[in-house]
Amino acid sequence: MADVQLFKLIELGTLSLVNKIIIAPMCQYSATDAGEVTYWHEQQWANYALSGSGLCIVEATAVQDIGRISYADLGLWNDTQRDKIKVLLTQVKSISPMPFAVQLAHAGRKASSEKPWLVKGGRGQIPPNTEHGWQTVSASEVAFNATDVAPHALTIAEIQQIIQDFAKSAVRAVEAGFDLIEIHAAHGYLLHQFLSPLSNHRTDEYGGSFENRIRLTLDVFQAIQNAVPQGFPIGVRISATDWMDAEQSWNIESSVELSKALEQLKAVYIHVSSGGLHHQQDIQIGANYQVPFAQAIKQNVNIPVIAVGLITTPEQAESILQNQQADAIGLARAILYDPRWAWHAATRLGAKVAIAPQYLRSQPHGLKDLFQPFEPF
Repeated sequence: MADVQLFKLIELGTLSLVNKIIIAPMCQYSATDAGEVTYWHEQQWANYALSGSGLCIVEATAVQDIGRISYADLGLWNDTQRDKIKVLLTQVKSISPMPFAVQLAHAGRKASSEKPWLVKGGRGQIPPNTEHGWQTVSASEVAFNATDVAPHALTIAEIQQIIQDFAKSAVRAVEAGFDLIEIHAAHGYLLHQFLSPLSNHRTDEYGGSFENRIRLTLDVFQAIQNAVPQGFPIGVRISATDWMDAEQSWNIESSVELSKALEQLKAVYIHVSSGGLHHQQDIQIGANYQVPFAQAIKQNVNIPVIAVGLITTPEQAESILQNQQADAIGLARAILYDPRWAWHAATRLGAKVAIAPQYLRSQPHGLKDLFQPFEPF
């Protein structure tokens, strides 16, 4: 295929990627109870590093212990977590030049959950005062569903502490060796809970008007920006819609305006997902189902937009880029299913992919120009 877009360079602020394939964050629910990396992360991150992708964004990593989705989530709320991640990142970066990012997150009312494969339906809250459970927090005392314990409505002082903890975790992320920070403002977690009027019933400066509801996300962005080295790249993942009644919920128009505000603050990209806020969401799921949201945002900002969601084939990904619906492609489950997705994409699209030199001789018979070795690093 002539002029393949998927394997062209892309700049995310000061960070240059060798292609537009981005491994999207995926919770592994495999950390210790102390929020520290385990052998699972060693093999997983090494696998990502050798995948031929342009960037890996590590799973949602909590900025507070009560901000974990589950008791088995990673954290960066203390220095021990940072130090163990630093050791692992140093090892991974010794075998591949692929940059690694981290997604900093707070789960809010969707915290204190069980590992999804242990629960029918994939999600179950663990009540406070039981093993692995704790009191959750949110914008308002509105539970995610009827079976959950209602969250504690954060005070202004507690909100300010969360903002500070995002900034402190960002500093640790830089110290650990991550190359980019993504702020998680999607999927019904805390920042999204403040964005949506369905979950935010506040009457102070963090609730009510659109400007007030986006305030926490912007405050977190600016706090991180002020804490990390100047020019360090920061991106944001958002849910473009709640998939609920558009007039009474977070919708694509809101997301466009938020993206414009984040661009003004020098965000280096917008990562466009959707949903996760309300248990009655009516998601119209199918191939490329979130791509129109990415396209709508791309038409209104001048920073890269990442499309994600049931993009599974190389031809799909290339078509999205060729049609200028997005600037890069986020892959999650497709990479879990096929860790060499980038290799196979290069084969089908007639492109080259950079890989570890130890694997060069694995090039299939009859293909002469599929692989090239990693650039020196």
